[in-house]
Amino acid sequence: MKSESNGAFSGPGSNDMGTNDDGVLIVPADGDDLPPDYRPSAGEEFMNPRQLAYFRKKLLAWKDEILKESESTLEALKAEPLREPDLTDRAASETDWGIELRTRDRQRKLISKIDAALRRIETGDYGWCEMTGEPISLQRLEARPIATMTIDAQERHERDEKVSRDE
Repeated sequence: MKSESNGAFSGPGSNDMGTNDDGVLIVPADGDDLPPDYRPSAGEEFMNPRQLAYFRKKLLAWKDEILKESESTLEALKAEPLREPDLTDRAASETDWGIELRTRDRQRKLISKIDAALRRIETGDYGWCEMTGEPISLQRLEARPIATMTIDAQERHERDEKVSRDE
């Protein structure tokens, strides 16, 4: 993995600031030392400990928000059993709950992607394209912090996927 700033290797195993003697990346655990208005910028070394702490904090907040939403859904399911006497009302309620449960299932899958991104932060692989090894743009990571590929690599992957489905 190359740093945008100087082209030097800055991934796992490097012994620059941010890694220990065993090559394990040292990332501040909570990101509490980040200023509230901090945003990663292209002027910094790519995926330095401060940027990693920022994205870790962002991912943990996202995960926490999803878990809170799922808890409220569970509480609502317990508190509001389907007891509408009218068949049309019951069908509408069942449809609403079906949509809600499908949404929660998608969010469950999203949590596993968030956990994978947090593991990549710990290993020093976060922010680097899994296909090309190039840095994923900060704008892309800001918009989709679970991204594992650059936009070009993602588009290539989707084209290849479409071609294989069409055959």
